[in-house]
Amino acid sequence: MALLELNDIHKNYLNGNVKVNALKGVSLSIEDGSFVSIMGPSGSGKSTLLNILGCLDTPSRGSYRINDQNVEKLNDAALSDLRNKFIGFVFQQFHLISGLNALENVELPLIYQGVTGKARKEKAQAALEAVGLGDRLYHRQSQLSGGEQQRVAIARAFVKNPKLILADEPTGALDSKASENIMSIFKNLNEEKKITIIQVTHEKSIAECGKIIYHLLDGEINYIEEVQAH
Repeated sequence: MALLELNDIHKNYLNGNVKVNALKGVSLSIEDGSFVSIMGPSGSGKSTLLNILGCLDTPSRGSYRINDQNVEKLNDAALSDLRNKFIGFVFQQFHLISGLNALENVELPLIYQGVTGKARKEKAQAALEAVGLGDRLYHRQSQLSGGEQQRVAIARAFVKNPKLILADEPTGALDSKASENIMSIFKNLNEEKKITIIQVTHEKSIAECGKIIYHLLDGEINYIEEVQAH
């Protein structure tokens, strides 16, 4: 079953007085439980596509269905609700709140979902333990390495049990060992929890941790690569 369906997606915007065609008719279908990577040179439309997939931006033309909902027919409140309940986000720069410790950062999406008190703390602690940070619950951002901060961000993304995680260069700021750890966590979330994962990356070795790679060029899908099982 297709979890996400994009049909002839275009995205245009103005850069000063110049019209930029960031996406030029992208169509794709991503099955529930997939692990997908998106690659392409700078300016190919990767982040624009990810923002549309995450309902953070809207296409100029075309249709997008997510979990059998027609996204362009949803108002802002419905889009916000869809993002909160359905999608977890992981970014290159982590976006942790420096004044909060790891546990409190992971609790945040549960607060928005209305989970209270003891249940919220238990869920957040379990998520941090799942990414190997059970001994870092009360550490703040400044007390964590880059790899540990990214693991906190991943725990925050999946603590609400989303169907989909979108990751924008999730290993871009990390060394090779930390990157390997992050990909191991992603593989486990995909295989064990059946969470669909879509990641944007410049690194071929990271892209090959997924099962399908969409190669973008100049706002279009240049070709689709199926990753051979290692």
